[in-house]
Amino acid sequence: MEPETLVLGLTGDVMIGRSVDPVISQEGYDYVWGDVLPLLRATDVNLINLETTLTRSTKSRPKVFHFKASPDKVNALTRAHVTVANLANNHLLDYDGQGLEETCHTLREAGILFTGAGLNYLEAARPAILHAGIFRIGVLGMTDNEPGWAAGPDTPGIHYVNVEDRGSRELVIAAMKTLRRQTDLAIASIHWGPNGRERPSASFIRFAHELVDAGTDIVHGHSAHIFQGIEIYQSRLILYDTGDFVDDYAVDPDLRNDLSFLYRVRVSARGPESLMLTPVRIGAYQVNLARGAEAAWSLRRIRQLSSALGTDIPASGELPIRTG
Repeated sequence: MEPETLVLGLTGDVMIGRSVDPVISQEGYDYVWGDVLPLLRATDVNLINLETTLTRSTKSRPKVFHFKASPDKVNALTRAHVTVANLANNHLLDYDGQGLEETCHTLREAGILFTGAGLNYLEAARPAILHAGIFRIGVLGMTDNEPGWAAGPDTPGIHYVNVEDRGSRELVIAAMKTLRRQTDLAIASIHWGPNGRERPSASFIRFAHELVDAGTDIVHGHSAHIFQGIEIYQSRLILYDTGDFVDDYAVDPDLRNDLSFLYRVRVSARGPESLMLTPVRIGAYQVNLARGAEAAWSLRRIRQLSSALGTDIPASGELPIRTG
């Protein structure tokens, strides 16, 4: 008899605010997911980076881009079976503490777990823990963006980590060791690095390895707005950057930030067993399956980027993580 498994879906940034918000109001909550929706509904657990607030607040912080969606748009997330959202990113405080608090409240009322932000440091550094089948899964969210937004002892904010600072990394590593003892599957979801970076830096690779050495099964990276390579390290999965999944952003014709993947990981009691890469494309405020030349480009590109990290991804996009 085959051991019990589950399928975990991971995506890059989900930005359903700004001009996506009125489109959802007009077209319905399912619209943004296009023909990817059946795949999202077929997984056991879905983890996203939520790159917007869900708030009515009009008190914005001084910065260039501000993202918010009306709180009812949480229904778009529940329709796509979003189970856990990372909130540690550079947009959660776009509308100040009120926006953060309303976002957390909205997700909680909808039954969506979140991690990486809270009304104080203890809340922001708290992992999300859930049960799926026989598995107890833990997700710890963090970001190296916006150090000024770090949650304090009594102030709202994000779970900030300075990847270049050993003491800051050690706090996260200790937290992951604790999470590993409490769960069957430990995931680190991290919003890190600048926009448009095509490859992880040496310090990011070091930190990802430290996380795995601490017991992390999957490193779920995001922030660059483009996908980066994949590494299998110690039979664990490192997704250095999962790119964008839904947004209204301008498309760079060279970097192709409109192209990425739905990352589906099959997990057993031993940990991640395999990864299925499904190419997707963003267009008209909607994500759909990529086809033809665009799908081929994405698969060719991620195979190149991953090869440089020592990971050979088959042309099919199906990557075994363990053999035998």
